[in-house]
Amino acid sequence: MDDQTRIELEAAAFRRLRKHLMEDRTDVQNIDMMNLAGFCRNCLSRWYQEAANERGIEMSKDEGREIFYGMSMADWKANFQTDVGDDKKAAFEKSFAENVKSET
Repeated sequence: MDDQTRIELEAAAFRRLRKHLMEDRTDVQNIDMMNLAGFCRNCLSRWYQEAANERGIEMSKDEGREIFYGMSMADWKANFQTDVGDDKKAAFEKSFAENVKSET
């Protein structure tokens, strides 16, 4: 497989993942994704923003999130985010420290 085809397939897979998380499974909470997989929608939007910035494209954290979520973070939270218990919050703190803080 040539590099261009590989890049196109990877991009198509990413777009499908984004659609799945944005449209098909809005019920899946970011905190559950982070606790289980070590990443969430916010991580994906941050990686998108970082890739843009590395290529000289100015993009803020909020702009990256809006591109990934298809709406503002405030709108996403109002429409899809649910309250979580202390057990999930504690698990998130551990997962965040292991998966995100070590990247920065």
